[in-house]
Amino acid sequence: MAKVTSKLQVTLPKALAKQYGIRPGDDILWVASGDAIRVVPARAPSRKDSLTERLDLFDRATERVRRRYKRAKVSDTTDRGWTREELYDRGRSR
Repeated sequence: MAKVTSKLQVTLPKALAKQYGIRPGDDILWVASGDAIRVVPARAPSRKDSLTERLDLFDRATERVRRRYKRAKVSDTTDRGWTREELYDRGRSR
């Protein structure tokens, strides 16, 4: 349980800040919700997906695009000059 200070400030428990990815300096929203008040991070929490999960999402999105191309009878260009694995190596030190 937290107390409200004389300046109407409240301390966010460290466990909740860590769970929702809230850091010092981040903005939060105070939302009235009936008889309660919701505290919502102003930004969406960053995703911490592994490389395999990101590649799986990429493959599913690619398959959806291919299905759309087939329905629209547009040729699918499979040779783009890059591979999906290269997308996740860009910008990293070698």
